[in-house]
Amino acid sequence: MNTLAGGAGRLSKRLIISYIADWIVIILIAVVGALFTKIPPNRRPFSPVDANISFPYKLHETISTSTLLLVSLVAPGIIIFLVCLLFVPGPTLGGKGAPKSLIWRRKLWEWNTGWMGLGLALASAFLLTDGMKYLFGKPRPDLLSRCNPDLKNIQKYAVGGYGDQINEGILLVSWHICRQTDMSILNDGFASFPSGHSSFSWAGLTYLTLFLCSKFAIAIPFLAPRSFSTDTASAFTGRGGHRREEYSSHSQSKDIPLSNLGGPPNSPEQMSQSSVSNVPLRNQAAAPPTYLLVIAFIPIAAAIYISSTRYSDFRHHGFDIIFGSLMGFALAWFSFRWFHLPIRQGAGWSWGARSRDRAFAVPVGVQGYVGYEGWEKAMPSYNADLESGQAMNSERVTGAGGLNGVEQTRFHETQREGLGNRL
Repeated sequence: MNTLAGGAGRLSKRLIISYIADWIVIILIAVVGALFTKIPPNRRPFSPVDANISFPYKLHETISTSTLLLVSLVAPGIIIFLVCLLFVPGPTLGGKGAPKSLIWRRKLWEWNTGWMGLGLALASAFLLTDGMKYLFGKPRPDLLSRCNPDLKNIQKYAVGGYGDQINEGILLVSWHICRQTDMSILNDGFASFPSGHSSFSWAGLTYLTLFLCSKFAIAIPFLAPRSFSTDTASAFTGRGGHRREEYSSHSQSKDIPLSNLGGPPNSPEQMSQSSVSNVPLRNQAAAPPTYLLVIAFIPIAAAIYISSTRYSDFRHHGFDIIFGSLMGFALAWFSFRWFHLPIRQGAGWSWGARSRDRAFAVPVGVQGYVGYEGWEKAMPSYNADLESGQAMNSERVTGAGGLNGVEQTRFHETQREGLGNRL
């Protein structure tokens, strides 16, 4: 299987176009969301004596829209760029002897996926939020102040035809009772649900937190899955409950940290040795430095503050803010996982690129978007079907799973390289 280290000049145009198309789709999602802001929302009937919509209208917001964009879009974008430029790819490419072309391809790819995830999270939040505002038309807490209702003719604007029969205290009226001449202010008064500041800030800033946690391995310590054992693992036993005598070959039967087993952390050599050396459970993981936890929490704290201002500025009801925040959080998590490996198991990498022949879609019966053909241009003699097991050339040797011997070798060699070496 080919890697991008083989030469950027040979990259498949089909593959490049497919990722340009991804960016176009993300931009179109945001454009559709912007179109909803140009359409007058549904204006839900309201009561002119409802205390929940009787708060004063504040002309100046604590967090303006421009400030929201700066904090939730521009700042995360800059931070992602700097992290990819300064900290990627790390020590995984053989130190100073690694080819500069490969190092920069890693940086560019992580930068691209980092921005694509951020763009997808924010564009999706923008579209869903403004679409729901248009559909629901829920009055804001300051609607009556914006509306300036014509109370002298309240019966004229009663909803349901019961104006002459029901006490005015429980009367519902339509938006036509409003004497507000600025329609932008009035229409915005019916855009309470959900909170756009909350959904947008939580989408962008939660994504930034997940990105930082991934790149700097900020995660709750965990134990890798292991086979079942009927023995009891204590503080003085190794993995699977083995007793101290079983690894007494080590000096004075001391606990053995993974760092003493040789090889880089999480390397196959280290993992194989650790299974033999019976490493105590408590030495198989450790908590990251606390200052990293603080750094990762700063974007979340900013999102909390932005959301709180929507309540103190009388722009949203409590449920609107909670729903918007949860929606932004969910979209951030989805967008992050769409482009990145799990934080605890992905070593800080994003997923690699799709394979050339699977750049746009895969037919029924083909599993996944990664195949042996890699990312380079198709060669005249390079004609094989991974799923049907057709030979790439005359060197056909039948193997298991529909792969011929040549294909198996190439596929497994790439698998051993690790996900980080694919780009």
